[in-house]
Amino acid sequence: MNAVALLTLTKREMVRSLKVINQVIWPPIITTLLYVFVFGLALGSRIPTVQGVTYAQFLIPGLIMLQVIDSSYGECSSSLFQGRFMNSIQEMLIAPMSAVEIVGGYVLGSLARSLLIAGLITALGVVLVHAVPQNWVLYFGVICLVSILFSALGLIFGLFADKFDHIAILTTFIITPLTFVGGVFTSASMLPPALRHFELFNPIFYTIDAFRRSYTGDSYLAPFWSIMAIVLLSVIALGIVLRMMAVGYKLRT
Repeated sequence: MNAVALLTLTKREMVRSLKVINQVIWPPIITTLLYVFVFGLALGSRIPTVQGVTYAQFLIPGLIMLQVIDSSYGECSSSLFQGRFMNSIQEMLIAPMSAVEIVGGYVLGSLARSLLIAGLITALGVVLVHAVPQNWVLYFGVICLVSILFSALGLIFGLFADKFDHIAILTTFIITPLTFVGGVFTSASMLPPALRHFELFNPIFYTIDAFRRSYTGDSYLAPFWSIMAIVLLSVIALGIVLRMMAVGYKLRT
């Protein structure tokens, strides 16, 4: 393991995020504030308690997962594609770095960005609606697993993409729709029976359901099953991207 190369790439990704802080950090914070004020405080006053908490408190963990998913995918997909587009990725290919180290550097940098955004939104939740996580182990565990999963997906699409528009395909047509129907704004128990069964085929539902458990102490499914689903998907995604990176898919000509 080339620890120096791994840490250098991780640091580069973290610095990259901080240099464009107005594009990657503040927008999700402002978006979350709007969701809290419009849905949580305005409409939430008309909704009774959900899972034993106010609607605004119920909303916070869903919004955190929404931003963690978006930031993890966006960080890795855009960074890798930009490296391909500018040919700076060639520097890593000729350096003594394995596929594990390259993928690990991108994923760790993305994880750091996700933890920063999640921490800021968590602080907003404490200040605005007094939403405080009850299980910090589950809180950090789910964030890390979800960030790894969507970072790997971002790398996969960063390798597949031939232009920047292709990166947005997964976000626009799959991630965003599945996220909004995956429990960000409603509990699965509030849905009609037919839609509840559909949720079990929505991978993002497992991420939100498990994470909300760290806040409310309640969830639609037992956390074990949700976490196992996330771990399985993460292993599959990491396996695919490691193989693609090892063979130099669209990297070596």
